[in-house]
Amino acid sequence: MPKLIITDTCDFQKMREMGCVYVDKTAYFHRLATGGDSCFFIARPRRFGKSLMITTLKAMFEGRRELFEGLAISKTDWSWEKYPVLYFNMGFASAPTVEDFEKGLQYTVRLGIEGAGGKYDDDDLPAFNLGRNIDELSRANNDKGVVVLIDEYDDPVAQLLHKPDEAETVRGLLASFFRQMKDRTGKIRFVMVTGISKFTKMSVFSAMSNLVDLSFDDDCATMLDYTEGELDEFFGEHMKVHAAKMGLSDADYRKELKRWFNGYRFGQENCETVYNPVSIGVNLAKPQRFFKPCWSSTGKAAMLMNFLKSEEFLAVDMDNVQNVRERDFDVTDIRALRTVPMLFQTGYLTIKDFNPFSQSYTLQVPDMEVREDLAVLATSVIANKDSGWVSTLGGKLLQADWEEFFLGLRSLYAALPYGPKEFCVHEYSFERVLLTMLWSQAIQARTEDRQANGQADIVAEHPCGVFIFELKVDESADAALVQVRAKGYDVPYRAKNTPIWLVGLNFDRKTRQFLEGKAEKA
Repeated sequence: MPKLIITDTCDFQKMREMGCVYVDKTAYFHRLATGGDSCFFIARPRRFGKSLMITTLKAMFEGRRELFEGLAISKTDWSWEKYPVLYFNMGFASAPTVEDFEKGLQYTVRLGIEGAGGKYDDDDLPAFNLGRNIDELSRANNDKGVVVLIDEYDDPVAQLLHKPDEAETVRGLLASFFRQMKDRTGKIRFVMVTGISKFTKMSVFSAMSNLVDLSFDDDCATMLDYTEGELDEFFGEHMKVHAAKMGLSDADYRKELKRWFNGYRFGQENCETVYNPVSIGVNLAKPQRFFKPCWSSTGKAAMLMNFLKSEEFLAVDMDNVQNVRERDFDVTDIRALRTVPMLFQTGYLTIKDFNPFSQSYTLQVPDMEVREDLAVLATSVIANKDSGWVSTLGGKLLQADWEEFFLGLRSLYAALPYGPKEFCVHEYSFERVLLTMLWSQAIQARTEDRQANGQADIVAEHPCGVFIFELKVDESADAALVQVRAKGYDVPYRAKNTPIWLVGLNFDRKTRQFLEGKAEKA
């Protein structure tokens, strides 16, 4: 009987006491806790194991040896010495207004201080309470220091990015909180700060110049997520059950699992890609006859919607974003947020390659789960319509309801203020919009499908059928179909037991709009 997988908690103690699956990362944490440095920061997208790491570190420094039996750290020289642990989850302080944030911060700091055995003084500000308790708790611990763990440090600011003035106010209030650690590094045994973004002007970085950023560290690139080996070690039986449920061989199942959920890379030279832990947990805990995308349902990055514009989406090739420097990932001015850094920090883009000579990154969409969600988001922004309309358009295609599908396409392209903005208008300008719509419906689609007789512009595959698109500018839909038939683009797919549709689309160069479409069965 496979071990229980729980998906409703990221609390280490609860997971260990329940005897459920816990992917052992304690070797990483032991190395950090016993190395030369002691103050760390790491940024990862949401739902990537940051909170589980924090609660694991908390139990380590509290000396909870019984919770670590059988784990990697139990086989090391870790002393299990007990430290006062100041644990602050800044997500509890997030609020829609500055006033509510101040109340939330007070609650969060009180909870952390009293949890470490300290005393909170209502007459003092949260920041002063932190400083005083670091002093007192360290002294009570024979000057061996305290441990400070701060989870989701950036959440209060991130929730107010659409209100820059209030976001700046909150950032200033947080600055005084983090500043309390600046002159107390000698009284702090260990610090770990986690977040999604790196707000470089936030005082946690300026106040603690010795804070080591692990976000792109090769040795920590797989510290919080799941590798292929860890899937085999901890989820082998679960995957066999799921593969049988889906009617797939083990090899085909792993191939599809990787396509859906593995593609994130967090190292410069370390090229290993990893799985989203929450996505794996949700899909294996209650296996169904399909892969369940849970990127949106487990915490949509709603703040993104306030900054995305159709022309910005169309200007970025999401599978090949080149020449991105590490400094470009940092948020320095919350009044001038940029699309690519926001997409990276929220997990919609990940590292594809790193060039050590130019010290620049190439980014891409990590996997099918994220591609589908990004495409829904992008199409909604491009068309200025809700995601329900996008799903309807995709449904018309899969039903081969061509009249309604072409009508929807006309509406989609007409929603663009001026159409694609490349100086030289060509088919690829229009492909990007269509591809985004297809991906949003979990339809496998690729451009320039190379074949012996040439290449189709877009080939989309779904259990409902294969759709071969040929796009023309200032020609005709008939001309597009003539080319598809003449080149035999459908030939490689004839062995599939599914309908094959040839689809010709024509666009106008001047108006940059969709003019006509025609479809026929191969």
